[in-house]
Amino acid sequence: MLTAIPLTIIPLIVYNVIALIFPATTWTGVIFSLPMVSGAGWALTLGDLMIAFALAILFLEIMKSGTTGSATITNHILSTVVLVIYVIEFIVVGIAATSVFFILTLIALFDVIAGFTITIRTATRDIAYSPGYEPPHPH
Repeated sequence: MLTAIPLTIIPLIVYNVIALIFPATTWTGVIFSLPMVSGAGWALTLGDLMIAFALAILFLEIMKSGTTGSATITNHILSTVVLVIYVIEFIVVGIAATSVFFILTLIALFDVIAGFTITIRTATRDIAYSPGYEPPHPH
């Protein structure tokens, strides 16, 4: 039953917890930086880390899309609900009006589209005809 829960809800929860506990959080705040061989500095921001985390979650969610069953259908429905929550929060809630949250919303959109597409493609390969069965010929 846990496979029916869309994982894209995790970045939504994490984003909201961080934004509510630390209202002055800037998603562009540097967590750490590393000097590169070229002499330039590479900085990882909190927003970058959040997006990387959401992409890892998207990967796991797409891996779940390859299975078929009633839990998969429930997952797709709930993933669509999560996407609607992302969109509404982005439009209505001030702390969500950031580029980071917009990209998280896009990731949720890709999850919905990829989930339905992969499941449909997988299901068409699962159709098997019994021996001797011939589909009707159109006249």
